[in-house]
Amino acid sequence: MRINLNYGQTGIRVELDDLWPVDIYRRPAMPVLSDDALAVEEALDRPFSGEGRSPWQGEKACILISDKIWPTPNGLLLNALLGRLEAVGVKDITVLLANGLNRPPGVQELEELAGGPAVLQRAKVLCHYARKLDTHVNLGVTGRGTPILVNRHFAQADIKIVTGMVSPHFMAGYSGGDKVISPGICHQETITHLRSARILEDPRAANLELANNPMHADQMEIASRLGVVWALNVALDERRRLSFVNFGILAPSHGQAVKFVEKYVTMPVKRLYDTVLTSAGGYPLDQTYYQAVKGMVGATGLMAPGGQLFLAAECKQGLGSPEFVQAQRRLLAQGPERFQHNLLNKPQAEIDEWATEMLLKAMRRGTMTLYAPLLNQEQSLLTGIKVISNLEPALRQWLDSREDKAIAVVPEGPYVIPQGFSPQICLPFQT
Repeated sequence: MRINLNYGQTGIRVELDDLWPVDIYRRPAMPVLSDDALAVEEALDRPFSGEGRSPWQGEKACILISDKIWPTPNGLLLNALLGRLEAVGVKDITVLLANGLNRPPGVQELEELAGGPAVLQRAKVLCHYARKLDTHVNLGVTGRGTPILVNRHFAQADIKIVTGMVSPHFMAGYSGGDKVISPGICHQETITHLRSARILEDPRAANLELANNPMHADQMEIASRLGVVWALNVALDERRRLSFVNFGILAPSHGQAVKFVEKYVTMPVKRLYDTVLTSAGGYPLDQTYYQAVKGMVGATGLMAPGGQLFLAAECKQGLGSPEFVQAQRRLLAQGPERFQHNLLNKPQAEIDEWATEMLLKAMRRGTMTLYAPLLNQEQSLLTGIKVISNLEPALRQWLDSREDKAIAVVPEGPYVIPQGFSPQICLPFQT
């Protein structure tokens, strides 16, 4: 049997033995909109919520767009929004890239993210710099003690609009909506508090979880301090085609988008498996190991304790940020137990070590195995997990040693979340 996994921009084909029982976890076919531009315009014409408010009143507008790790159709959304703002005479328009602590792109890269050079002629297109305190405003603290430092351009705009793709997120429940604001346009002090172990070790800080998710609760509180915020939400099918779009006040419109998406991305689990094969979602999500961790965490709900998960990720851009690399070095030097213990004693996280923490959640369940042939020897060592150079022989060797040869396959990686069993992966290591 041949299985195609999302991998880079082209995918990767894996040959599985016909004698192995294979269960494929793939989302059902989603509706595809026939005219993307018309669908967006119709959504703007009929806000899902707003209680009679007009989204277009004010002199200064700021629109948030997602960064390169999300395949959001930014150009499509911006073209429609800019047209509405220009039609009512708004001249001071800022398009702000909600890149959080991710590397700000260069000028050409930013132009591509915004949908082309025409957008730069119609609005100011800026990157967010989470490390520059003077570009933020202080809005106090959340009930959990997270400082609220938000980008000044957005906080001081009369018209605030968030755009984003709604899909599962391994900490915040779902992407889009409030998550575009925090961490998207927050200062590093906000982000490192929001992603501390006191929040991430809560088992409800997980894929598909919004109710009682402490991260989502803080994100919603941060958004509420900004007054009226509008959201233009989209959902994409497995081939990245537009399946859903709505527009309205941030919380209710994002909630409606989540209700649409969850029917397709939540997969009932038939059983637990000794062997799981998955991906990091393909391009653009699988370009770094930092992001590839999402694929491991998403599929652990299929793993029997002590099983092995095989993840294919291109990792064309290496491991990720220098801070993440340092976190991985600490993991190797300290070992999982001590690293975990040290996390739990910090009031806030160090930058990007949260991906290492999420990696540990997956490692508590079983063996993580990575197929990422573009990583060099040093990078492979710093992953902290088993790295293989050939996927099919490694799979066969493992399955030859197992009595149970059933294999679960999740081709789309973290965009599809298995549910039904409670693997208890969020318990800390015993020290």
